[in-house]
Amino acid sequence: MGTDPAPDGRGTAAPAMVSFQLEDFVAGWIGGAASVIVGYPLDTVKTRLQAGVGYGNTLSCIRTVYRKESVFGFFKGMSFPLASIAIYNSVVFGVFGNMQRFLSQHRCREPGAGTSHNLLDLLLASMVAGVVSVGLGTPVDLIKIRLQMQTQPFREANISLKPRAAALGERPAYQGPVHCIATIVRTEGLVGLYRGGNAMLLRDVPGYCLYFIPYVLLNDWITPEASAGPSPCAVWLAGGVAGAISWGTATPMDVVKSRLQADGVYLNKYKGVLDCISRSYQKDGLKVFFRGITVNMLRGFPMSAAMFLGYELSLQAIRGSRAVTSP
Repeated sequence: MGTDPAPDGRGTAAPAMVSFQLEDFVAGWIGGAASVIVGYPLDTVKTRLQAGVGYGNTLSCIRTVYRKESVFGFFKGMSFPLASIAIYNSVVFGVFGNMQRFLSQHRCREPGAGTSHNLLDLLLASMVAGVVSVGLGTPVDLIKIRLQMQTQPFREANISLKPRAAALGERPAYQGPVHCIATIVRTEGLVGLYRGGNAMLLRDVPGYCLYFIPYVLLNDWITPEASAGPSPCAVWLAGGVAGAISWGTATPMDVVKSRLQADGVYLNKYKGVLDCISRSYQKDGLKVFFRGITVNMLRGFPMSAAMFLGYELSLQAIRGSRAVTSP
């Protein structure tokens, strides 16, 4: 991957131990902002399909949102993710890059030894990044989903509303990200901001393994031996394919996470991950856990392509004339 280890030994060899580098965090922030802008409309569609009612398939959902809320409905609640997910991706990519570098250097202690890719290094670095991501990402996803779902036609869902929902009528539950955070903390406490955290952990740890590892391997495979580093086209393609793979395989647990986090806008019906899985299966069958898989993979490609391309080009700009893959 462009995070420092040179594919198949290409690029400049690193000293035995390299200090902690902030470049990965800065580049991750830029790539994260690019990915949010590119993928947010389909993210809204994905959330409505997974946690909402009355939307049917992907095209039906797009038509419904556009007809009832215009084009702005697809960008509902984007200001908070644009600011926060950029920071979130900054931490994820920074942790992954520095952890992979640390593991590679620990394995190759000889001065001047190259930091070639090792599958175990990639796996461990991806898992650590996944665990760290949950601490930052759960509140971010919760606020995003609550804002995306508050226009959900809950009176059509044939459910018993709690008093707060009945009193709200047709008014939105939240006036914006700050009001949403304040409302959740007031009604559910600080722990309420981590609703769905267990499901996110089960989604993100394997999800990041299937995100970073395919990207690295595809980049190595696409990039010619004589090249100093991957081309922008290779980065775009490898990043997009990795994103589609990761989001496609993460869909079942993403459905559970979305339902748990959307739960609470107007009512509370799930007690936890297992209860959500059980009740969802009883009501809609096994197919419910693959709801939104098409839009997940469709949005995963451009989002991840933009993420990795922004990340790699930013690293290249930050590091000047050095190859992107050099530490």
